[in-house]
Amino acid sequence: MYNPISCEFFDQLNVAMQRKIPSTVVYLKNEEEKETVKGVVKTMEVVDGIEFMILDSKEKIRLDTVITFNGKKHKDV
Repeated sequence: MYNPISCEFFDQLNVAMQRKIPSTVVYLKNEEEKETVKGVVKTMEVVDGIEFMILDSKEKIRLDTVITFNGKKHKDV
């Protein structure tokens, strides 16, 4: 089940994307494994009601799995 992200997080993603800010994303790759990636957010898309960010590396990250974005916490694990 997808849990929508906060408006504040969405705004941070938009600013990072528009300004091409190199970003660090920590997210849950699966139920227990954390992954850290760095890159520039190129775009965001919705697929079947689920929101994703697409990095310049072509990595696609489901937004409700993001724990921290540029050091700011968005999800408790």
